[in-house]
Amino acid sequence: MSTVVSTATTNAPSAYQPIRGRSRAYWAVADAWVLARRNLIQIPRVPELLLFSTIQPVMFVLLFRYVFGGAIRVPGLNYVNFLMPGIFVQTVAFGAVTTGIGLAEDLQKGIVDRFRSLPMSRSAVLTGRTIADLIRNLFTVVVMLLVGFAVGFRVTGTPVGFVAGVGVMMLFSYSISWIAATVGLLVRSVEAAQSAGFIWLFPLTFASSAFVPLASMPGWLQSFSRHQPVTVTVDAARALMLGGPARSAVLQSAGWSLLILAMFVPLSVHRYRRTAGR
Repeated sequence: MSTVVSTATTNAPSAYQPIRGRSRAYWAVADAWVLARRNLIQIPRVPELLLFSTIQPVMFVLLFRYVFGGAIRVPGLNYVNFLMPGIFVQTVAFGAVTTGIGLAEDLQKGIVDRFRSLPMSRSAVLTGRTIADLIRNLFTVVVMLLVGFAVGFRVTGTPVGFVAGVGVMMLFSYSISWIAATVGLLVRSVEAAQSAGFIWLFPLTFASSAFVPLASMPGWLQSFSRHQPVTVTVDAARALMLGGPARSAVLQSAGWSLLILAMFVPLSVHRYRRTAGR
């Protein structure tokens, strides 16, 4: 009996060991991509989520283009060309809030607890979600670009400048996703994640250069609006797409995005680890 037990114990499968020959960074990226694909696969299965995420920015385009646009004057520039880069930035910023909503929903359903029991990178759940939302936001920008062309928007800058403008917006969107991820991990319901995700973003978006020139605002508000992240990102995208001087705004926008990532990526991962047993 002792011989049998000894043999059975010796031949029993060992505890899980990660595949050797690959670095931790490799598996962090691989795990994140698997979960990003999981989130992207859900889009065709629930197309109304993507549909409704594009309806709101389309309504803003029509509202400002045909209702408020006639009363707003932008010296030396057609208002629709002034408006659309602001709409693009608003769209990717609001779209990034879904990161927190999705995480809050996964927490409520217990999906995150299942992920936590698997041998995967601790940051993969968060990184996979933010990457999937970044890709979804890029698709939304393409749709909004078509809407913009339909209402008279024209890219007057170079093709390289246009691509760079989209890149600046996507970097900003990705940084906002990590703020939303932190919010989604802090609250205890999907409804709270949705409310908390938008409540701080609305003032930044509307107290910016997205819809009106800063010169039309009160002096005290101009001081705040001129250097906040939404304004500099809108200014950078507008200059790159329309062919204006962009260096200062691009550097400020990139600086804001990288600062946000440096603050909220580790904060989100730390909060994710503390959600065990919540």
